[in-house]
Amino acid sequence: MYVFSTEIFDKIRETSASARGEWEITDAISQLSKEKKTVLAVKISQDDWIDIGRPWDLLEANRWALERMEHKVYGLVENGAHLVGPVSVAETARIRSGAYIEGPALIDEESDIGPNCYIRSYTSIGKKVRIGNACEIKNSIIMDNVHIGHLSYVGDSILGEKCNLGAGTITANYRLDGGTIKMVVKDRVVDSGRTKLGAVLGDNVKAGINALFMPGVKVGCNSWVGPNVVVQRDVAADTVVLLKQNLEERKLSS
Repeated sequence: MYVFSTEIFDKIRETSASARGEWEITDAISQLSKEKKTVLAVKISQDDWIDIGRPWDLLEANRWALERMEHKVYGLVENGAHLVGPVSVAETARIRSGAYIEGPALIDEESDIGPNCYIRSYTSIGKKVRIGNACEIKNSIIMDNVHIGHLSYVGDSILGEKCNLGAGTITANYRLDGGTIKMVVKDRVVDSGRTKLGAVLGDNVKAGINALFMPGVKVGCNSWVGPNVVVQRDVAADTVVLLKQNLEERKLSS
């Protein structure tokens, strides 16, 4: 990780492309050092570092952060709601009656949860999120301005900002054979090593009622998944996926 003052930009302009055809930030740092500018290095322990190069690494980072933060409840928790273990509820958040939240978990500003929701451990819910009646969220990252319709299940998944899931949406997170779940990363199929892994949805993804996302699928930003669609493979950004029906209509015999 680098933390730079604005001086770095002048040095970047003075550098030229390397043998790989890239402008290397290390060249600019070396130039600053040669000019006796202050360049400091700090070594951090392995316990304070976690790599997030793959999608499922975000879930591990989320777990890491939730276990280390100080949890406090400031927002409105209605009678009949239950918070078990370390749970943070921001000042403008609302937890409706019948909700059951297991910590560690985070509910951020202006989010509205419930009624009758089950928020399981290691879930982070961002700002202005609406989770409808009778939903279950487990070990997931729900980013800002997401709407999850009633009777939905989100497990071991990541939902980007402004996603909208219709009622009854399911993110499946477990293979029928119990095997580890694979995901396509940079055009390669990579074994996550996890037996529980749901879906990763980019920003502004919309899902119709009863949409089903199979374990390990990714959906690009701004895509729409229609009602009753089973998403079995990755969906590119700016794509609409709809289910065609073959309907038969006939008169009842008298």
